[in-house]
Order: sequence, then C-alpha cells, then structure tokens
Amino acid sequence: MSNLYVHYPYCKKACHYCNFHFSTINKGRDQIMGLMEKELQIRANEIKSPLESIYFGGGSPSLISTKSIVAFVQKIKRDFEISDKVEITMEVNPDDVNQNYLLDLKAAGVNRLSIGIQSFFEKDLKLMNRTHSAKQAHDALSLAGKYFDNFSLDLIYGMPYSSLLDWKKNLSLALDYNPLHVSAYALTVEKKTALYHQIKKKKVKPISEEAVREHYNFLIDKMGSEGYINYEFSNFGKPGYFSVNNQNYWNGKAYLGLGPSAHSYDGIRQRSWNISNNHLYAVSVSSKNLDRESETLNTKDLYNEYIMTGLRKIDGLSLAHIKKVFGNTYSAYFEEQVSRHLEQRNIFWDGDYLKVSRQAKFLTDGIASDLFII
Repeated sequence: MSNLYVHYPYCKKACHYCNFHFSTINKGRDQIMGLMEKELQIRANEIKSPLESIYFGGGSPSLISTKSIVAFVQKIKRDFEISDKVEITMEVNPDDVNQNYLLDLKAAGVNRLSIGIQSFFEKDLKLMNRTHSAKQAHDALSLAGKYFDNFSLDLIYGMPYSSLLDWKKNLSLALDYNPLHVSAYALTVEKKTALYHQIKKKKVKPISEEAVREHYNFLIDKMGSEGYINYEFSNFGKPGYFSVNNQNYWNGKAYLGLGPSAHSYDGIRQRSWNISNNHLYAVSVSSKNLDRESETLNTKDLYNEYIMTGLRKIDGLSLAHIKKVFGNTYSAYFEEQVSRHLEQRNIFWDGDYLKVSRQAKFLTDGIASDLFII
C-alpha cells in the first residue's frame, strides 16, 4: 500500500513553537492546489500500489476551500487505485470549523479530522500565538463529534508556567468529547522559532524536565485507564482507530509528499524532499523540473531508523527482523548494546520483541540513541 501526504504551506499567523515550512503571506495561495495537482501528475509513477491514506497537513490546510478539496480528491480517485478503506484525513484549526465547512469536507470524501486544539487554556494559546480561542476549541470539538465518527485532537504538554493540575484539566476536557484518537506532544523548543528566542532572552521560562516527565507519566496512565492504546510514543487510539498515516510512517511504508518541503520515501532506500520555498516550488513545478533533493539510505541508516521507530511503537523491536534484514553483525551489536538497559529494567523481552518498560517510556529516545550505530 502507498500513502499520499499533501503539504499546504500557508497559515494565518505563525505559531511561536512551530518550525515546519509555512508562509503567512498570501501570495501564491490561490495557485498552490493546482501546482500540487501538477506535481502529482509528474510523479504519478511513484505510486505503485493502492492508496490507503491521504493526509492533508501543513501549515493550515483548513484554509483550503472545500471546492478545491473536492476537486483534488476526485482527481486522485479518478487517476489512482484507492483502497476500499482509504483514510482521508484533514488537519483543521478550531477557528476554521463551522457546520457548513464540516458537511462540505464530508461530502468531499474526508472521513477523519485531526483538530489542532493544543490547549484549552487561554494563557497557553496566547503564548503559542494560536489563532483560536478556548471557546472555539470547545465549539469545534462539539461540531466534530456531531458530523464525524472519526476525529483526533492534538494536545501539547510541558508548556511554560503549566502545572500538573493544568495538564490534568486539559486532558480531562479533551476526553469529555470522546475522541477516538489523541496525539499528545511535549513542547519542543526549536531553533529559529519565536519561542526559542523568547526563552533565550529569558522572557519565557520553560518548565523543568522533571515536570515534563510528570505530565507524560500522567498522560500514559490516564489514557490507559480510559481505554486508549499507546500504539506510538505520542499517539493514542481506541482499538481499530490508530492513524493509518502515522502507522505507515512508523512502519517504514512508502509515501509520496506533495508541496513545498514535503518529504517522500519509496519504502526501500530512497528518500527525497521538495524545496522549502513556495515561489521556487511553483517555478519548478511549472517547468516540470522539480527542485528536490534526495538521499539513498545505507544499511546503517536503515538499521538506525528501525531502532528509532520500532522502539517508539507498541510492537517494539524484533531480533529476528534485525538478523534477517541486517545480518548477524548488526544483531550481535544490538544484543550487546541492550544489555545495560535490560539490567536497569528500562527494556524487556516479550518473546522475540524488545519493548520499553512502563517506567522508562519517557526515556525512549535516549534508549534508542544508545542502540544506534554511529
């Protein structure tokens, strides 16, 4: 199966924590969907199996007119083989949601929403420079539950000035709407963002790593008690409602990314990414000479990626898979490196699979880095 990711590179304004590629300048916005359709035509031969996921991300794809969404989805269905159970996800901001918009999305074939709530506290939303209010977050979720069976919401924990009590309330408010899926991320301070400069200039004080760990530990326990499965470090779904897009990414399946900065992977060794410039992207697509870079992953790269993604998943890492795909040298190295963490009970064997223990979940990325081949 293949997956399609559509990167819409425009936003109303810049969130202070975001380092994704986007623009708040409207120039070229009316042409971007047409350009991505042209890119899809140029790269059509890269889709070699039925599409099981179409994901509109960004940026703020809820700024795309529903007329454009309808035309785009119809074109995909006309030109490519689509799985009977294809999952079509649209990321939406709460301030873009209204009844007519949701009905139009549903008519267009969108069957899953990913709603960027982030927080129900005005102080957090202001610090993040989000475009929506807490009331709009509640209103959007009420409408989503009315018109969509399958919707997810995003939350951010570890916010500056945020207490454990704040986080407990945020999570409780989210779960009141019975989402089938929740993505919860620790606030990451990325360079070249407004938040990074605010912290560097001591205008904003981040909370301690210990406090962030408390937030995450509560998240794990609370979601488990509510019947959600932590199928990937930051993702929780009710049984049967894990994100197809997320799973395929973490399982190393092929995906095609359209739009400025979008990444693609052939599912074997080849990765590529489009230029992160809206104007130059438009020029390259119009000339049918796509401006993108690529890399061929070597065996060490593939091994390290398997370690990174596998350890974050509920399935864990398979020793048999490592032996079969990477050979005895890699499997011997792997077994040697895991010994210390086994002694410390950070990880454990579940048959052939190595998994992270409950008490060490917050340390997952650090454990993975210890298993890498540098």
